[in-house]
Amino acid sequence: MTLHQFIQQLVTGIQATSALEYIGTLTGIASVWFSRKENILVYPVGLISTIIYIYISFKGSLLGEASVYIYYTIMSIYGWVLWTRKDTTSNSTTLHISSSNKKEKIQQLLFFAVCFIIIFTCLSLLKKSFAPDAIPWADAFASAAAYTGMWLMAKKKLENWLWWIVTNTASIPLYFIKGYAFTSIQFLVFLVMAMAGLIEWKRRIGISNIE
Repeated sequence: MTLHQFIQQLVTGIQATSALEYIGTLTGIASVWFSRKENILVYPVGLISTIIYIYISFKGSLLGEASVYIYYTIMSIYGWVLWTRKDTTSNSTTLHISSSNKKEKIQQLLFFAVCFIIIFTCLSLLKKSFAPDAIPWADAFASAAAYTGMWLMAKKKLENWLWWIVTNTASIPLYFIKGYAFTSIQFLVFLVMAMAGLIEWKRRIGISNIE
């Protein structure tokens, strides 16, 4: 694809963007911003975006991504509960930002691997009969990384930002190829914000690197 063709496809995609996609994108960006600030609004605002993208993903045969947004919706409610849970004696929140130990990192990699295998297998089977436009390996990779990132964000684990960086990097071309140009731009913004979020959370817990 030449630069001219890329720009033309980008402009065409943005022109074809629906109002629903705009709303989903803007609330999604706002949600990531609140997450970076460790603000509880990450969850109610994020729920608006995830529900919209469940519909968009099904419509675009991005079945793995659709499963991600369903998972996001469930985990948003779970994370909302965890983030607001307070100690009865001090009346302060019980969950704080922390870095994963070696055992937890291994568990996270295993969780990612299991999610990838399950999603890839399901998409490969669905592609034959129900979703010929699906891209199993790419969709499964982005989806599995997102599953891992959302799980860790609910637990306020620093490493959630690393998984979001992986997810967003994979999702930019995935959505662009599917014709959702504005959403692919959203993931580019998410990528930059994930990097900023990693720096911000590292600063909050006073570490300079992740082993």
